[in-house]
Amino acid sequence: MLNEMNNQVLKRLKLKNSKTLLADLGCGVGGTMRYILKKKKNLSAFGIKLSDFQVQKGNVLLKGDKGTILKENYNNTSFQTNLFDAALAIESFCHSGHSKKSLKEAYRILKPKGKLVIADAFLKKQESELCLGSNYAYEQLCNHWSLEKLESINNMVLKLKAQGFTKIKVENASFRVASSVLHVPFAIIGFTLKKLFNDKTLKRESLHNLKGSFYALLSGLHIKSFGYYIISAAK
Repeated sequence: MLNEMNNQVLKRLKLKNSKTLLADLGCGVGGTMRYILKKKKNLSAFGIKLSDFQVQKGNVLLKGDKGTILKENYNNTSFQTNLFDAALAIESFCHSGHSKKSLKEAYRILKPKGKLVIADAFLKKQESELCLGSNYAYEQLCNHWSLEKLESINNMVLKLKAQGFTKIKVENASFRVASSVLHVPFAIIGFTLKKLFNDKTLKRESLHNLKGSFYALLSGLHIKSFGYYIISAAK
């Protein structure tokens, strides 16, 4: 499922076969970078992440590839202006609340006509319009996954336009990613049992992540309030 998401994002980036430079804004341990680098031989990539562990682990996994992960904030990078041919943000901009700062920095580092692809969860309505059940799931999701907030999809499009992005295309991929959400209960039970059988206690971070996964499932059931979208835009 992760490979298919990487594949769908890659299709929308429309990278050329000539020398190309890609930015992964919030790259984790570089899984998407490794996938795309194997598909595009003339590509070089930089990933951005604040976690020391993920930067170190990711660069080990990228050894031999034309990719590097830097410990930086994707809202304020050290990259020069008009540097990258394309940029992506898979489930990362939500950690800064899909803020204007994130879009401004992405716009700055992209070359003219450069592509930006965002794959993430968004609200289908304003936060103030959420019902009690949706609002509870939303608050718990943000708390356990350290999300500043989720922007509404309509506001996100307005932010992209205000920043100067054009050719904005929004695709609702909610039902396509539903299968990955439905496996959550089994993953939580399996992970917990494995830890207990190995006489290991659950770390606070692991417990938070498991709870976040549960509330992601709960949020997904409120289909009128939450959705998963792939957004493509050009500078």
